Amino acid sequence: MRRRHLFESIEGLPGTGKSTVAPLLAEARQAVLVPTVPPCYQPLRRELDGYENVDARMCFFLSALFTAVDQIRRYLDAGIPVVVESYFARCLTTHRVYGADVDVILPRNLPEPIMYQLVCEPHERRKRMAARAKPTTRWDTIGEQNADRLADAYLQFPVHQIETSGLPPEQVVRAILDLDAIGADHAYR
Repeated sequence: MRRRHLFESIEGLPGTGKSTVAPLLAEARQAVLVPTVPPCYQPLRRELDGYENVDARMCFFLSALFTAVDQIRRYLDAGIPVVVESYFARCLTTHRVYGADVDVILPRNLPEPIMYQLVCEPHERRKRMAARAKPTTRWDTIGEQNADRLADAYLQFPVHQIETSGLPPEQVVRAILDLDAIGADHAYR
């Protein structure tokens, strides 16, 4: 039997704190933060955001995730914990809500993370997003129009919901650490 290694994913809507919490959690766990959209994909990601084909966008993100899985597996096989800011759950839920018509059956041998869905009061989440320097894309607008559906779509996955409203990022990380995730639902197989 293979030893279980810690693999955690920070999920949630934009503005809930994923980008801030993921590196802090990785530091607290002495884990590697693996980007699920590898650097070589970033220029194409920016280009693709200007197009309207949701199926093409979904396939792009799936390709990026499968590429990241190779790196995640190498770390886990070496006994090194991994944290990611979003994983397949975000790709699938987001693009299905956006209207993607691509049927996806994920391979059974994918590393399965312990997932934390960060949730935040809508007014605070929108305030956080307005403070960002990042330009808004049409996909951000569609996401906002469907925020409730997106948040609910995560419930099809075994997620631990973590409330971030009014909390500094360090307290959010503390809440995650207090869950004793090592014994939680999913681990690398």
